[in-house]
Amino acid sequence: MSVSIRFCGAARTVTGSRHLITLGKRRILVDCGLFQGSSEIRRRNWEPFPVPPDKIDAVVLTHAHLDHIGYLPRLVREGYSGPIYATHATVALARISMPDSGRLQLEQARFLNKKRLTRHDPALPLYTEADAFACLKQFVAVPYGKFHELPGKAIWRYLPAGHILGSAFAEVYFPNGERILMSGDLGRYDTPILKDPACVDHAEYLVLESTYGNRIHSNENVEEKLARVLGQAVRESRCLLVPSFSIGRTQEMLYYIKRVQASEGFSRLPIFLDSPMASDTTIRYLEHTEEHDIETRIAIGQNDNPIAPANLHYVADYRESKKLNTREGPFVVIAGSGMCTGGRIVHHLANRLGRSDTTVLFTGYQAEGTLGRQILERNPVVRVLGQEIQVKATIEKLNALSAHADQAEILKWLGCFQAPPRRTFIVHGEPESQETLRDKIVEELGWEVVIPEHLQQFDL
Repeated sequence: MSVSIRFCGAARTVTGSRHLITLGKRRILVDCGLFQGSSEIRRRNWEPFPVPPDKIDAVVLTHAHLDHIGYLPRLVREGYSGPIYATHATVALARISMPDSGRLQLEQARFLNKKRLTRHDPALPLYTEADAFACLKQFVAVPYGKFHELPGKAIWRYLPAGHILGSAFAEVYFPNGERILMSGDLGRYDTPILKDPACVDHAEYLVLESTYGNRIHSNENVEEKLARVLGQAVRESRCLLVPSFSIGRTQEMLYYIKRVQASEGFSRLPIFLDSPMASDTTIRYLEHTEEHDIETRIAIGQNDNPIAPANLHYVADYRESKKLNTREGPFVVIAGSGMCTGGRIVHHLANRLGRSDTTVLFTGYQAEGTLGRQILERNPVVRVLGQEIQVKATIEKLNALSAHADQAEILKWLGCFQAPPRRTFIVHGEPESQETLRDKIVEELGWEVVIPEHLQQFDL
């Protein structure tokens, strides 16, 4: 039986993870994400899928971030009708994130049409909230560690990845006994709330992410840096805007804010979680105890919610969000999206980025071409919702926070392998990151490493 893999996304770029495994005449798609970032990259979302969706037999998801699942409603609308496998927690998060994505896309299209800020007539959403709900009917929840059958006489299982709630490696065994390990997004060791990534000792083929393959995370003390920024907000009556991924990063920020409150005070500082999706996700983080590390289990067992800081307010609807536009500081707003590509944070930035009494605190990776990247790089003027804004806000970043393993952590995880994979494919990174990681793996481990091009196919 012929076996191959085709890289339909996240090749020479970070977003749009879509990896198509072919076993004879059967096709298995691992992840089905949105391309995000520059307009050139985003245009790929509108291109026809490389194979007819109705010819795909199964979809296996590694986690619930939109660059891994956000294209699914479109795939289903275009004809895919098979099962969509995911961990229990990923199913729960997808029920939140995908309808929210469809809703935001429709809102953005309507806004662009109303303001006549689009070259398209009219601007259309990639899919709608209704498309997302229809797609969710095909989800099948799968526990960690248990083997399941796939089309093409393959079997597979999930192993914990430690990236976000529900994240997993997909370990796929071919009929000849060989296996391919799909890393999805590799998490870090000793991060709050979640278990560490599982140790894997063997695979003939490895598909490995490389988001931070060219760097080592800062060793700055997160709590000290956060205490300084919060203290400045209190002293100077500032509005602190925190663009944050609704899944994972927001819960980590709430965890650290609570710890800073315990050590430094600030319990009277209002904190507004201005994201219905992040609010719902925070509840799911508490529900899925199978994902928790020992420290989190102990805290919850003592009725101490580790992600519920004092004076936390959940902003339910858009009218409440708009009221924050005229609120005087000090206060904190945590809102998505984390790269400022959409969501309520964009409207807060449009309102406050040009004010000197605002601080913008970035907490995660900002891809090339995103508004977040432009602001973080201190561009003096940025375009937000069709308006050019002179940036007067103070810009800060928590450099030590990341849900992705850095170069050293990737190499530590690779050290679990008892023998080199026959071939390692590096994906999910910008070119410099991919190339640096490839060179490091070759230098230190002597493995055969390949960086696929977009749509490139390899026989296995």
